[in-house]
Amino acid sequence: MLAPTSKPLTYSPTKQSYLLPLILVTSLFFLWGIAYGLLDVLNKHFQETLNINKQRSTLLQAAYFGAYFLVAVPAGMLMTKVGYRNGIIAGLLLYAVGALLFYPAAENASFNLFLLALFVLASGLTFLETAANPYITVLGDPATSAFRLNLAQSFNGVGSFLGPLLGGALFFGEQAGAITNNLESVKMVYIIIAAIVLLVAVFFFRTPMPEVKEEEQTSAENVRAATTSLLHHRHFVWAVVAQFFYVAAQVGIAALFINYCTEKNVGINSERAAYLLSGSLVLFTIGRFAGTALLKVIAAPRLLALFAFAALVLSVVVVFVPGIIGVYALMAVFFFMSIMFPTIFALGVKNLGSATKKGASFIIMAIVGGALMPYIMGYLAEAYSTPFSYIVPLLCFVVVLVFGLTGYKTKAQ
Repeated sequence: MLAPTSKPLTYSPTKQSYLLPLILVTSLFFLWGIAYGLLDVLNKHFQETLNINKQRSTLLQAAYFGAYFLVAVPAGMLMTKVGYRNGIIAGLLLYAVGALLFYPAAENASFNLFLLALFVLASGLTFLETAANPYITVLGDPATSAFRLNLAQSFNGVGSFLGPLLGGALFFGEQAGAITNNLESVKMVYIIIAAIVLLVAVFFFRTPMPEVKEEEQTSAENVRAATTSLLHHRHFVWAVVAQFFYVAAQVGIAALFINYCTEKNVGINSERAAYLLSGSLVLFTIGRFAGTALLKVIAAPRLLALFAFAALVLSVVVVFVPGIIGVYALMAVFFFMSIMFPTIFALGVKNLGSATKKGASFIIMAIVGGALMPYIMGYLAEAYSTPFSYIVPLLCFVVVLVFGLTGYKTKAQ
């Protein structure tokens, strides 16, 4: 059964340059990269300062990515009414409020308050991602949407590797291998983040932004038809599934990275492991830029399949090979994960027409995989071993590989 024909997105680049808006929107990718980069350092830091185990520490990922699941669709609905610019401003304000909540959480040394702060912060990031990802894809030639999104996501990678670098120095730097009970550095870091985010919100408020609008539907029946039509886009459904498992793999790999390194009996402490995590995210960023260049000569689905296969093979090494080789393999996985999120996203929203914002919301909602799988990995790490828990991302990469080989294919509508 074929879906109703979707009307295209409309935009007029002749009267206003898209350069400044693209620069501002790209800055958002950097800001949520910082937030994500710090998240995985907090896991190990809270294990030590708040005396929690590995499984409980993964509730940080559950709060962070659970917000994406709960807020993505409302965010998409709101932006359908108020536009990308207002949605971005709302997201920045929520981001700042969540960062400020880290202060009372640290004052009370309360893990539950930290979970609340991360949920609010990530709710803001959900608005930003729901707006920024499709905004980048439609501001230009549709044929190069994957290229633009990968380029913007490269700056997300820059923020991601700076996060653990800062966290390693500030959260573990004073301990010299011992446990510290000081949460002052956490308060300081997130107050500074809140100030920067509020400043960026002011820039968005004062800068004219071209609104990329969807053509109005002629009736309520057509609105329902446009939403229902998403289920008839085979590639979109596959993209939601693939994104769920990809994000599950990415988040789980990073969440227990420091534990993996410190438990390999190769002389790596928490501070050094945080720096190795930062180095891994450098590889992730290099992969983004390299992948963006490769997309000029290799079709996006084929490149996605090649990277997924490489990540799968390296994950086998991570699980089964002892010693420092496993650590190096784990770091290399980050390089091959680099293009997966933006490429899956761009392939998933392709040819959705007026349903693009709704489709983007569902693909962002699939990030809930990052809330569920790390907890399963935490259970396996406690019951068996941290290396064995990495069997979960290994299986996730199988799904991404299938999407890159066949799931991306669109059907004529």
